[in-house]
Amino acid sequence: MPPMPPVSGLAPTTHGGHVLALAASSGRDPADILDFSASMNPLGPPDALRPIISRTVSDLIRYPDPDSAGLLAAASRRYGVPVQTLLAGNGTSDLLFALARAARGPVGPVGTVRTGGADGPVWSRAVVVAPCYVDYRRACERAGLAVTPFLTSPEEAFALDFAALEAALPESPALVFLGRPQNPTGQSFPDAPLRELAARRPDCLFVVDEAFADFVPDFFSLTRERPANVAVFLSLTKSFAVPGLRLGLFAADAALVGRVREELAPWPVNALAQAVGEAFLGDADFLARTRTETARLRQALARGLAELPGVRVFPSQANFLLCCLEGEPDAALVLRDRLLAGHGVAIRACADFEGLSGRFFRVAVRGDEDNARLLAAMRGLLDPARLRPQRRHRPPVAAGPRRTPAIMFQGTTSNAGKSVLAAALCRILRRRGLSVAPFKAQNMSLNSGVTPDGLEMGRAQILQARACGLAPEAAMNPVLLKPSSETGSQVIVLGRPVGNMDARTYFARKRELFSTVTAAYDGLAARHEVMVLEGAGSPAEINLMRHDIVNMAMAAHAGAAVLLVADIDRGGSFAALAGTMELLPEADRRRVAGFVLNRFRGDPRLLGDGPDFLCRLTGRRVWGVVPNIVNLELPEEDSVSLKAGGLLPVRREADLDVAVIDLPHLSNFTDCDALLVEPDTAVRLVRAPGEVAPGRRPDALILPGSKNTLADLAWLRTVGLDREIAACAASGRCEVVGICAGMQMLGDEVRDPTGLESGREREAGLGLLPLATELLPEKTLRFVAAVHLPSGSALAGYEIHHGTSRPSCASGLVEVVRREDGQALGHARPDGLAWGSYLHGLFDADGFRRVWLDGLRRRKGLAPRTVPTPYDLEPALSRLADVVEAHLDMQAVAAVLGL
Repeated sequence: MPPMPPVSGLAPTTHGGHVLALAASSGRDPADILDFSASMNPLGPPDALRPIISRTVSDLIRYPDPDSAGLLAAASRRYGVPVQTLLAGNGTSDLLFALARAARGPVGPVGTVRTGGADGPVWSRAVVVAPCYVDYRRACERAGLAVTPFLTSPEEAFALDFAALEAALPESPALVFLGRPQNPTGQSFPDAPLRELAARRPDCLFVVDEAFADFVPDFFSLTRERPANVAVFLSLTKSFAVPGLRLGLFAADAALVGRVREELAPWPVNALAQAVGEAFLGDADFLARTRTETARLRQALARGLAELPGVRVFPSQANFLLCCLEGEPDAALVLRDRLLAGHGVAIRACADFEGLSGRFFRVAVRGDEDNARLLAAMRGLLDPARLRPQRRHRPPVAAGPRRTPAIMFQGTTSNAGKSVLAAALCRILRRRGLSVAPFKAQNMSLNSGVTPDGLEMGRAQILQARACGLAPEAAMNPVLLKPSSETGSQVIVLGRPVGNMDARTYFARKRELFSTVTAAYDGLAARHEVMVLEGAGSPAEINLMRHDIVNMAMAAHAGAAVLLVADIDRGGSFAALAGTMELLPEADRRRVAGFVLNRFRGDPRLLGDGPDFLCRLTGRRVWGVVPNIVNLELPEEDSVSLKAGGLLPVRREADLDVAVIDLPHLSNFTDCDALLVEPDTAVRLVRAPGEVAPGRRPDALILPGSKNTLADLAWLRTVGLDREIAACAASGRCEVVGICAGMQMLGDEVRDPTGLESGREREAGLGLLPLATELLPEKTLRFVAAVHLPSGSALAGYEIHHGTSRPSCASGLVEVVRREDGQALGHARPDGLAWGSYLHGLFDADGFRRVWLDGLRRRKGLAPRTVPTPYDLEPALSRLADVVEAHLDMQAVAAVLGL
């Protein structure tokens, strides 16, 4: 590579992984360092890590077991060796230094008896197969042993020649250190040659470091059938990615184990490390996945590095790769400095490894995203003019397209306010001149709408699209679930129904659906500058995590920073945030950038030190305390708030009383949202017969949509609401209106011959309109313009329904809503007191809404108001954005988005 001046003041290179020193030398936050200098499991730790530590914390009031009995018993089971031949320590380095001290024995000639009465050989010299872990030499020299290196050659890819090694061994007894695989070369060797050499030199102790053995497929550990003069180091911190716990094992003859144990301080392994090691040693499935995934990642990274100019990559069986740069003697040192200073990427320069020069460096094998970032950074620093010719059988590994910056709102519960916060951020970013789009992988909602091209999607994403200034498209909500029973839902994929499924069937298809979801996201993200994603429910639902396609799995695909939202108005928000973090696997936990306390009432100072305590507990701070916004007048994502009684404002002095039946399978209640803006109208929910006319009958009663029409018809009869509805229509003072399924229920019968919605084949209607409805598998999805014939008012909305409704012969029904193509969309009785329409969004048109309400006023003897109150979501969206922008840390948001 071309000469580059080094950046001074970097951390010493004795060991990799010194993130604090790397951060200090580069002026970065430690969290911003992408560390390729320490070689850990690219999968990260097993998901069980945090629960194990959490339940062990209570044991910290006692001393740990000084003998690590449970840990060693687990190791004995895994490796198939007697417990007395095993020793646990504070990492293999601790055991290594103790072994060197134990091997030295008392000062004196070889063969003297060890003080304390323990007989055994002693060694005064050591041979280290190099390049190797630098602490082999350091431990031996500190113990007073003479050290001789046996160098393997880069020309032979550092392969170990056992005949040459045997010839190089001294005639006197010696310790012989070998890595299997070797660090930093990644080379390993079969066990047979070593066993043969150990048999020929029984005076030598062959110390085999298997710290990286768990990354090698089909590896046969020397702990099994171990020769008497072979000792083995085993590292759990690398295999299970817990270097901060410091946990290693030593396997040797019982006498040597006893000597090494005497060199350790009391209680060499803390309680947390013992508990973690005991559990992890039995996790064979995790280690199998580790070997498979590490091999895949290593091969891909090696291909990518080999295509860079002037880079030689040595073969490796471990979770790291040794590389050599052409050019200047200190080329790797310069590359290390530049990567850290300019990109926050740390690699391990290998000049301090015996037998290597300043042109060698080592990189850990990490996940795909991190590896791509390393390759992109290196590609920018190396001279592209010297790029090697491309080889057809080894295509270059691209760093991949730049991901669209993304941020995601996830909640501790359903209905935490994620949808509204996402809409707010969409509007805020749009006001800043950015092209932004919303996305929710999977929505479970009975409030849906139709896109201009006739596809169905969740209403929340339609609102978010509007906040972005975009027309809604099904890619923004590729999977929509519309519950039709306690256990089943209609599944909508990219705007079209694909069938009804129970939970088990749907879960079985999730993997297939996730590829559809990610493709939809990628296509949408490619057309915009920023993506605002929304999760569903909670990411910490442990029974759903492995099926997840909407929360952390989607955040991982998008590379999105996650803001975890809690509804503080419900209470328990600090516990919910802390508990959610506690249940998240480590990889998911790292994606959480901060917290949002939503719907706060009162003075934020009343929170006291709660946010600070939460930060100390979780390492994440509260990014915002968003106040409860009264009468926001935006559509709800679903009927959760509605059924909880928290949606409809109370207007005791309103002129008009509109009652809405709260069906068990209520769908698209948003059809009534526009009525809420009218100051003379009070809208209330009705769940029981006594609520319909507590004092007098309402001026209008609305029977809304349903996702299970026949079941809801039966429910109306069961609770007695069918009689109340009929009484309202017969009173002469109350207008009964059915919307979509509500109109179907007002008819004479509803038939479901294919079992589309339920097991019921037929249900008698309420008999207020002479209509017969038959539900059919084909779903009508249409964005339409229409007209209200009696008033001539223009209407616009959408159709979402199965089947058709036909008036009976000589019914006397009056057509009241007609589609622009001439198709009838609504019918009424001649007296106008019972009517219905398939048109969703019926009341959204300001002109028609006022005409209809004034009709109710006249029937009641009140003068018409004539001037409608505009139903316009824009002021509400702007108000929402203003509030959220004032209470959310937008500098932090901009930082995680890289804006």
